[in-house]
Amino acid sequence: MSSENKNVKKPARGPKGHGPGAQAPLEKAKDFSGTMKKLFHYLSQYKILLFLVVLFSIGSAIFSIVGPKILGNATTEIYNGLIGKVTGVSAGINFNKIAGILLTLLGLYGLSMLFSYIQGWIMAQVSQNITYGLRKQISEKIHRMPLKYFESKTTGEILSRITNDVDTVSQNLDQSLTQVISSFVLAIGVLIMMLTISPFMTFVTVLIVPISFIFIMIIVKKSQKYFVKQQEYLGHINGQVEEIYGGHDVVNLFNGEEKALAEFKQINDTLYHTAWKSQFLSTMMHPIMTFIGNLGYVVVSILGGWLVIQEKIQVGDILSFTQYVRSFTQPLAQAAQVMNLLQALAAAAERVFEFLEEEEEIPSVKNPVSIDGISGNITFDHVKFGYDEDKIIIHDFNSKIKSGMKVAIVGPTGAGKTTMVKLLMRFYDVNSGSIKIDGKDIRDFDRNELREMFGMVLQDTWLYSDTVRENIRYGKLEATNDEVEDAAIAAHVDHFIRTLPDGYDMVINEESDNISGGQKQLLTIARVILNDPKILILDEATSSVDTRTEILIQEAMDKLMEGRTSFIIAHRLSTIRNADLILVMRDGDIVEQGNHDDLLKKNGFYATLYNSQFEDAEN
Repeated sequence: MSSENKNVKKPARGPKGHGPGAQAPLEKAKDFSGTMKKLFHYLSQYKILLFLVVLFSIGSAIFSIVGPKILGNATTEIYNGLIGKVTGVSAGINFNKIAGILLTLLGLYGLSMLFSYIQGWIMAQVSQNITYGLRKQISEKIHRMPLKYFESKTTGEILSRITNDVDTVSQNLDQSLTQVISSFVLAIGVLIMMLTISPFMTFVTVLIVPISFIFIMIIVKKSQKYFVKQQEYLGHINGQVEEIYGGHDVVNLFNGEEKALAEFKQINDTLYHTAWKSQFLSTMMHPIMTFIGNLGYVVVSILGGWLVIQEKIQVGDILSFTQYVRSFTQPLAQAAQVMNLLQALAAAAERVFEFLEEEEEIPSVKNPVSIDGISGNITFDHVKFGYDEDKIIIHDFNSKIKSGMKVAIVGPTGAGKTTMVKLLMRFYDVNSGSIKIDGKDIRDFDRNELREMFGMVLQDTWLYSDTVRENIRYGKLEATNDEVEDAAIAAHVDHFIRTLPDGYDMVINEESDNISGGQKQLLTIARVILNDPKILILDEATSSVDTRTEILIQEAMDKLMEGRTSFIIAHRLSTIRNADLILVMRDGDIVEQGNHDDLLKKNGFYATLYNSQFEDAEN
């Protein structure tokens, strides 16, 4: 479409880099519990696999929990053997018994690793199935969405749902689910094993945990505000660099280098000060936690030695307990990370589900009117429309167009020209009044069948990454090679195609350097010629090409318009002088209509527009 209805936002871009142990600024879901319920409902189709994940996660955790206790028994056996030999009570260390203990330990750790591998493999299958399913649903949903949705969102926002948000759901679901299960089982299991060794030592160890949490909360609270500011200025600095380098020639032309450098220095200084503070605070977390952990080990060692003397525990129990302390604090330290994962998971899932629950464009009605035999007579009958019902932009549009007529719609920017085309193809429905084709209201047609009657040549060409032949064939997928080449000949682009390295089989895309804008336009015209539509729409098709290419495009379009009802949206009025009917729009209304000569004789708004362009051309 033309530029008059484009509303393009330029989202800030920038990498999200964080230092070790950093907590990224977290976007939270608006409805955490509601989103998680939807996600669990979505996961219910994988309940057998998820049950196996839980089962193997528990098994892996249990096998790893028992290990330190058995290792402690081996240590006790060595200690008792050494003491016994010194005192003459025993012959020394029973290596056969120790070997049996160590083989048992090796077997348990092996089973733990195997179970962990199996649960990881199953969870990877589940997460990738979810990724595949969500992307498939989103892709299918896109084709059922109304145009108004895409005009209210940036391309980046929509792509983010398919890429970033789905990836976040998949990755965080994989990590958070396994971490929650293993951490819970590990914490409970380790606590039980610690209690079996010494309730008193367990009580003292648990008292140390709140101290760790207090320090974590203090550091997180102080560092969070700096991370938020760091992310903000990362976006600012990337935006400034992109803007300056994108317009590098303009900056040089107006000697704006010093100003650009000054702006960059200001933003970079702010980023530097916030970044080092955030990184410093986040890196403090590890040494502080290590110190508290080591303090716990000292307490355990002292208490353990005292209890050994009291013959309440064995020497090996001290080693086992020390390992259990490490294992006990690990899931607790991961609690904040798991919560972050769950919050990010819910926020991403919420955006995905919001998209999947968006209102869809209803393609058909009961007993739709057939498009067979439609000739292309079009009637606009008291059409009234506004993108917002409180802001009407088309007030009372009336016109009757006979089949085969060449109709030009002209007027200043914002007059409603492109809006009328959108209404004609039912990208939007009128607020009141009606649009009829051969006397049949367009709302009585199936939307997809209705749009099959239209062919469009836009100001902005669209080519996808494939051969020239397939790009033309996009207009009619079942077309033969001969039909494709005939369409190219009719569009005056066949000779150019044959000069390309691989001719019709050369792979092109929107960024192809060896194809100019005018040549791309001719390829899209060939595509529409192949499609052979009943009604044709040309939206500023020659606005950005040179005069010679414009002549070629104009000849191709004249060929294309033969025998078809055609609508031409144009700002350059010199291109529509031979139109059968010119509709002159201003502020959503038709203020004048007639052919070129009649409108000039009226000396009204059209004559003013035309003469102003003519004067500009002469000057």
